[in-house]
Amino acid sequence: MWGLLITWIVTSISLFIVSRLSFLGVEIDKFSTALWSAIVFGVLNATLGAVLKFLSFPFIFLSLGLFALIINAAIFALAAAFVDGFTLRNGFWSALLGSIALSIVNSLCFGLLSQVGVL
Repeated sequence: MWGLLITWIVTSISLFIVSRLSFLGVEIDKFSTALWSAIVFGVLNATLGAVLKFLSFPFIFLSLGLFALIINAAIFALAAAFVDGFTLRNGFWSALLGSIALSIVNSLCFGLLSQVGVL
């Protein structure tokens, strides 16, 4: 239970950080929107993302994993479409750059938390 709560908060903070990097084109108007966006992104990634990655495994394999970035960008864009206040200024390119930036910031945050001993 605590792990899920920590993951939700860390992903929300990461989304908010990514939205403050203006060159990415990801816009989140307030932190409560980031909290909702993290929930929607997590649910979409766990359900639709898993199905899409399973069905597109041959493409992911042949592209050496690069097609997985496209799927993550699509899930990111879908989450932005569902949540009011979460917009992508440059369409797919903002989704692609935003999903890559979210992965990097999330990895750094979780790495920091594991070093501190929280995880």
